[in-house]
Order: sequence, then structure tokens, then C-alpha cells
Amino acid sequence: MIKFSPSEQAFSKYIFYTGKGGVGKTSVACATAINLADSGKKILLVSTDPASNLQDVFGMEFNNKGTAIDEVPNLTVVNLNPEQAAAEYREKVISPYRGLLPESVITNMEEQLSGSCTVEIAAFNEFSDVITNEEKRQYYDHIIFDTAPTGHTLRMLQLPSAWDTFIAENTTGASCLGQLSGLEERKEIYKQAVATLSDPQQTTLFFVSRPEETPLKEVERSARELNDINIESHHLIINGVLESFVITDAVSKALYNRQQNALKNHPVALSKMHIYYVPLRSYSMTGINNIRNMLTSDKSEVIPAKIEQKMQFKTEDDLINDLYTSGKRVIFTMGKGGVGKTTIAGNIARGLAKKGVDVLLTTTDPANHLAFINTKVTGITVRHIDEKNVLSEYQKKILDKARQSLGDADLSYIEEDLRSPCTQEIAIFNAFAEIVAQADNQVVVIDTAPTGHTLLLLDSTQSYHHEVERTQGNITPAVKNLLPRLRNNQETEVVIVTLPEATPVFEAERLQADLQRAGITNKWWVVNASLLLTNTTNSFLKAKAQSEIQWINKVNVLSKGNTAIIAWQDI
Repeated sequence: MIKFSPSEQAFSKYIFYTGKGGVGKTSVACATAINLADSGKKILLVSTDPASNLQDVFGMEFNNKGTAIDEVPNLTVVNLNPEQAAAEYREKVISPYRGLLPESVITNMEEQLSGSCTVEIAAFNEFSDVITNEEKRQYYDHIIFDTAPTGHTLRMLQLPSAWDTFIAENTTGASCLGQLSGLEERKEIYKQAVATLSDPQQTTLFFVSRPEETPLKEVERSARELNDINIESHHLIINGVLESFVITDAVSKALYNRQQNALKNHPVALSKMHIYYVPLRSYSMTGINNIRNMLTSDKSEVIPAKIEQKMQFKTEDDLINDLYTSGKRVIFTMGKGGVGKTTIAGNIARGLAKKGVDVLLTTTDPANHLAFINTKVTGITVRHIDEKNVLSEYQKKILDKARQSLGDADLSYIEEDLRSPCTQEIAIFNAFAEIVAQADNQVVVIDTAPTGHTLLLLDSTQSYHHEVERTQGNITPAVKNLLPRLRNNQETEVVIVTLPEATPVFEAERLQADLQRAGITNKWWVVNASLLLTNTTNSFLKAKAQSEIQWINKVNVLSKGNTAIIAWQDI
């Protein structure tokens, strides 16, 4: 594993960075762009990340037209807004039907087009115009994309059935219908864009990860998806690696050892890639100079290591006490992968059990669910939902039904749609519903819940008979009663878990808005793994901790003061 240096890298015309939210894609993409521009190359940097913080990096606002950066000659930045594009795209698809179809059907169509798959298609629609633009190709030495399309999106674009009337007319088996409706005229542009992505002479694709178990597993999964459609990447950047020479105390040593263990035990498939690393920096990834130095030096010695001791934080005990005194019966922990929601769910279960509450704890995490059983704490029952088995059974059920009426081309669309995030949530929805029904007898703590989009998707389909048959077959009482139960804030609490960093906070904010659309409110947030609350004496980590304050303050506003902060722990 060698340090990543753009000046020593042989780049193709198009450079893509992809990876889980919060791993530092935007920072690495910006650092690459600035370093290459500094060397005299003409660079176009394009972001399609819904959580883009380009405005923080450069200290200015961007649009989809292109903005020249005065401090970095040769660099132009384009910020595509996929959520805005998705909203415009939804209206384009739905507007011809307004006034012609019942309002309940229009509502159903709107929700079908509100998921992450639609946002990805809208994003691809935007940057396909860039990647197929011959004028830009001729003018710029390199075009860098912050966030690449997923394998699921690209496979969907290649399916013949995605371009015919199947999408508009058939509702058997798919959970995210209509993403490509009305885009037949762009079929050739998409085909050219996918071909460019698949050509290693034209495109270099980097996965970006943190030196942690969950993001590294995500890289393996994403690489496998892209390999399936002949888009191969042999490049992996591990961002935020703590270097051994900065270790001075127990906290820095524990962090270093955890990272090294994750790197040592990374998935075998990643060994086939060229692996680079970017050191953990003590300063915030904002400002052109900081980003310029990201790949070359650390400036911790000139950053004050002052910790705001007067800041008062609520604790995990405050959260548990409130859940206990308010008598909540159903408690979800929600958040992106890797933020620690599984651990928080276990801590809540143990805390309530110690107060004499009979707790049912359930998770879809195959690795960690048993870790919550503490033999010294009675009153906890652990039930594991095997997500792979539940999903496999659901996929088989839908495909068996579809084969009775559909041809091979349409079946291909069904098979791809069954790999979508929404389908995975719907597949475990029945299992969640049956478990939540147990709240009459126990307090149910659930690690991860269906998103607001999925809940609205199912809610709308229950009022639309044909869609009821598609998504659920027979609606069980547990499924029928679940959404009203989740909307009852006297009975249900959704605890949103995040990290004190830009992207996880922005993603959690969107999650909150998604839940609010579904009529589900949440009171509590948890900011996990905060260095600010550790007793580190390491000046490097103290400076790093200082950058957390702005994100903790933002979460405190979003939660109206109901934020529990948990210190980083070596677990």
C-alpha cells in the first residue's frame, strides 16, 4: 500500500471516484483536481453527490454550468444536483397524467419515483451529457467525477425491457417502477456513456474507503457489481489512515490498531486491486489550501488544539432514561452503514433491561446481533432476521409469479429491479411487521427500519389494489397495522444515528426529511464515535476533534437539543 499521489498516477481522460457516503470521495476528488490543475492540466471537476460539500471546500456556490476557480487556474467546477434533477424528472414523467388519472394513482406514481433509484437515474441523465460532450472532451485534459453510478443503475440502463411499455403498463414484481419512463430519446446517449465507462483506455475508476470493516466490505460488493457488467477497477484508495509516527497516547494507539486490523483482514477480492492510502489529517477538509495539502502534508502544528470545555452534551443515559419514562414500545435505530446503529440498539436494549423492562432486540446484522447478549442482564430476548434468506424467498416468490405472464425481456427487468435497495427493504418488511406486533407484550428495539420512502411506497400500494397484490400478496394484520403504529409518536421512537462529520450528517438530515414525509417524527439523535469526548492527549487527535464541533452543533439544531454524544471507543 503506497501513498496516493496524482502526479505519479497515469490517468485516463475520465476519472471516477465512488464509495460509501462519508468515506471522503469529494475530498479526494477535489485534491486530485487541484493537484492536476496545479501541474498545468486543464481539469473539469463534476460532482453528482447529493451530499456534496463542494461549496465548503472552495468557499463558494456552484451550479450545473461550470465555475472557474480563480485560486486554481486551469480548474473548472460543475455541481450537478441529482435531487433537483430527480424532481424535474418526476414531473416530466407524471405531468401528462395529471387530471386524467385518479389522485390516488398520481400519488402512487409520485412515490414510485421518489426512491434512491430515481435519484441515481436522474444523476446519470445529468452526467451522461458531460461524458458524451465532444467539446469538453477535446478541451479538458481530464474530467473528474465525484461519485460514479452503481452497478445496479448501469445494469438497469442496459436492459431492453427498461425501454419499452413494460415500465408504464406492468406492475408485476418490481418495487421501483418507471425510472426510465419517457427517456427513450436518450437511449443512444446512455449507451455511449456506458461504453465510455467500460473502456479502461478512457476511464479510470477509483473506489474510496475508510480503513474500517464496513466500508471495505462495501467496496467488495460494489466492485463485484461493476465487474458483472465488464467495468473493472483495479484501484482502491484508503482514506484517513492514521500513520504510526503520530501515536503518542492510548487513544491514538487504539485507533491505529483498529485500522491496521481492518486493513489486514480486508476482503480477499480487494487484494487484486492497486491499493493506495491517504493519511488521516488533523484539519477539516474545507478551504482550497487544506485540500491542496491533503495529499502532501499535515498542518496540525499550526492548528490550535483548543477544546471547548464549556460545551454541555446529553448522554446515552439521558436517551435511555427518556425512552423509559416516556413508555415507548417500539424503538428503531436508523442511519447509514458504519455509523454504529447496531451498537446503539444493543446499548438501548441493555439499558432498558436493567430498569426491569422486558426487551425484544432484533437486528439484520449477521455478524453483531449476538454480541448484544450480556449474561449479567436479564430481560433481553434476541431475534435475528436473516436478511439474505428473507430476500431470497421474496425474490423467488415474485419471479415465480412473474414467469406466469411475462417474457424473457421483462423478466430481466424484474430480476434487476429485485436487486434494488427498495426491494431489499420490502423483502424484510413482513419480518419487521411481525416483530413490531410483539410490542403489545415487550418493548421492541430494532436495529434499522424501512426508510420513509419504502413505508410510503407500501402505504400507497395498500390503497391501490393492483399494487397490493404486487408488493405483498395478502396484507397481514401485522403489515396493515405497522405504519399507523410507527406514526404514533406516543408509542414509537426513531433514533437517528450519525457521525460528527459532514456527509453522515447531511445523509442523516435527508433521512429525517424522508421519515417526515411518511408522517413519522423522531425526537432523538445520536452522534457516535466523537473524538471530542475522549481523553486523548494527542495533539493531532485534539485538532481533529475540534472540527467535529460544527457538525455536533448542526445535529443539535436538527434534534432541537435532543442529541446524545458518545465518545469514540476501542470496541
